[in-house]
Amino acid sequence: MPNHVIDPNQWIDRYSDYLYNYTISRVNDSNIAQDLVQDTFFAGLKSMKNFKGEASERTWLISILKRKIIDYYRKINSNKGKAEVRINYSDSESEGDWLEERVADPFDKTAEDTMQNTELGDAIYNCLEKLPPKQAEVFKMKTILGYETEVICNELNITASNLWVIIHRARTAMADCLKENWF
Repeated sequence: MPNHVIDPNQWIDRYSDYLYNYTISRVNDSNIAQDLVQDTFFAGLKSMKNFKGEASERTWLISILKRKIIDYYRKINSNKGKAEVRINYSDSESEGDWLEERVADPFDKTAEDTMQNTELGDAIYNCLEKLPPKQAEVFKMKTILGYETEVICNELNITASNLWVIIHRARTAMADCLKENWF
């Protein structure tokens, strides 16, 4: 197997177009794609000492870029749901803040609520352990962690249709397991 070497002085000329096209097809935003490619080059520079020469420069940079894309999706998924929407209302009888009046108070939980949530979480993870490893991984990534389909497919090297077959089987098995062990 050839021992590849890296030459960061040539990266922009050799790989920037390819990495950009690879990224834009996954994030659909030119500015974000450019930032991710730039982050990839910086990460490559920082980790040059870890390059073993077993893969080509391009393959190595693509592997770094894939991680950057996954990190990007993790970040935007972790930010979902953090925005607060407030709706003020007034009518002939009253006025107030819709959010404060309609959303459950997180501190208004009973010991029974907490116990049920803990039991459900334990049951879910126990059932997850009973799934085949690939089904469990896909289920966690899609349902628990909320990853995008494309990110999962790229990470696990599967097609979207294969992902949906796996997720369907995993959800069916999880539902059966939870019916048997939790309800």
